[in-house]
Parts: sequence; C-alpha cells; structure tokens
Amino acid sequence: MRQSRKIDHINFALANVDKQAAGFADVKLLHCSLPELNWHDIDTSCQFLSKKLSAPILINAMTGGHPAVTEINRSLAKAARQAGIAIALGSQRAALEDISVANTFKVVREENPDGVVIANLSAGCSLAEAQRAVEMVQADAIQLHVNVPQELAMPEGDREFKGILANVAEIANQLPVPVIIKEVGFGMSRETVSQIYQTGVRIVDISGSGGTNFIAIEEGRHNDCVTDYAGDISDWGIPTVISIIEAMETDLPLVVVASGGVRSSHDIAKSLALGARVAGISRPLLQTLMDKGEEQLNQHVRQLIIGLRKIMLMCGAANVAELANVPAIITGQTSQWLRVRGIDINKYAQK
Repeated sequence: MRQSRKIDHINFALANVDKQAAGFADVKLLHCSLPELNWHDIDTSCQFLSKKLSAPILINAMTGGHPAVTEINRSLAKAARQAGIAIALGSQRAALEDISVANTFKVVREENPDGVVIANLSAGCSLAEAQRAVEMVQADAIQLHVNVPQELAMPEGDREFKGILANVAEIANQLPVPVIIKEVGFGMSRETVSQIYQTGVRIVDISGSGGTNFIAIEEGRHNDCVTDYAGDISDWGIPTVISIIEAMETDLPLVVVASGGVRSSHDIAKSLALGARVAGISRPLLQTLMDKGEEQLNQHVRQLIIGLRKIMLMCGAANVAELANVPAIITGQTSQWLRVRGIDINKYAQK
C-alpha cells in the first residue's frame, strides 16, 4: 500500500497544478539603476547545515520507497551534486518497513557523497526511527514533516495528532543532526513557528500553499470515496509568502526555508529578500526530469542559479546577505492578510 502510494503521488503531482497563489506576484523587489557591480562580483553561495552551497537552493522532498523511483532520485542527486545545492529525500517510512527499498534513498548519498542530504520522516516517528533514517543516507539533517490536512484527506491516514510537539522535542534534543520541521504545502503561522521553537528546533520549512496540493492529490487517489460533506477545502492553507513573513515576525533566531510554489529564480530572490535563508523547489524540477530528461534537469538548475545572479545584480546585491536587505514592496491579497494580522509591511519596503 505505502509503496504504491509513492507512485500515485508522483503521477498525481505531475498532473495536478495548484490553482492557489503562493503570493509571489504580490511582492516586488526594488530595482537599482546604478548597482556599481560587475557580473563576476555576484556571489550566490551560502552556508547551510555547516556546508557551503553554490546557491541557496534545495531540491526539496519528493520521492523514494518504490523500486521504480530509484533512477528519479539518482538523477536528482546528480543534479544537486553538479550544481552544488542541497537535496532532501521523500519520506523514508517505506524503507524502515521494507529494507529492500532502502536503496531508493541510499542512491542519493551515493551520487552526492559530499553534499547536503536531508533525511525525511513524519514528525510522529520515534527517536530510533529518526536515527535509522539519518544513518541510512548519512544525512546532514532530518526533515520531520507535518501534514494533518493530507492525512485527513486519506481514508487510511492518521487521525491521532496529540503529543507531536513533545515527540519533536525529544528527537531534536537527542538526535546528533539538526531537525527541520517541514510542512507539506499548507503553510505555517507565527503561532505554529513559535511552538516549534519551544521544542528546540531551529530550522523550519514553512512549505506554504501555492505548490503541490496534497488534499487535491489524495482526493484524486480516492475519487470513488463517499462525498465529503465538509465542503471544498482544496484551498486550505497559508500561502508561501505569507508563511515566510509570519515566521519572520516571530523575531526568533530561526533559519527559514521557503517552499511551496517556488518556481523561478525570481521566486527564490523574493523569498530571500523576505528573510528566508534557502528556497526549496520540487515539482518544476521533477516535471523537467520526467518530460525532458537528466541533461535538461541539470540545465534547469543551472538556469535557476544564473537567473538568481541576474536578479541580484539588478537589485545591487553582491551576495546573499545583501539580497536579504533589498526592499520588498508587498501588495494585493498578501498585504491585506498581513494588515489584518497586525503585521507592519512597511518595514519590508524601507530596509
């Protein structure tokens, strides 16, 4: 059941385009007409999980756990290695239950021996399971994903969520690598981020709405189910841009990873200008790999980095730290949401 679900998720993810907006269209970065920089002055590199990346980009959690996806993960890992960016695995639960599919995950470390590789399990996993997942791929960190809406959309999904915070705290305080709490496309509020901080976790992947919609995917997988009279909840969640700002508004010493509907260099730049340290991208890269092959995937990643350099130059930012200080003008529905939440958006425009 779990292995076949992995294939279903890939097929439905490629066919499903979330109609929700991640909010990037509501953000404009301030143009600099006189940047006093040359192309080769631009440095996109950064430090993440104690390693240097060539750009603040993460090929985010996608797949694993079925023999048919081994070559997908191999290609993604090679792309990460060649570009010098980070990569996260899909949930390793299947490999903990069936060691025969562990290679679908191990291939990532084999192809990317020195890069940033991030393990992945549910936030409800045990400490021992988290340790096994990390050891399986010699991970630099582990994403513990939280996905209540997705679970509720699955007839076979979990219905028990009490005790997750205490469980996360135990893992975060005893695991020898950093823990990242990751949403799966429904975003995080500042209240949630503050709760996470209290567990000892210092990295959050806010994964807002606007990217892969797992409610729609699970409903597609079970389209023969009895009608859900809860009404249409396919637009549930907090958009990505809002989630970044909600996390930043906690003023806590956290590393924020932006994901959920990140599709372009411009989206990456906007995420960094709003305060994220790294931007995660998944579905667009998977689509390129499946439609056009490995070389085009590598080219796609290269173009993301080149595009980021262009935007940094147009903003007058020589490096990623300077990009974080570029004024960002926030308008539209994002502005309305933030004002209702009592957040002063002017400070983002007047850095």
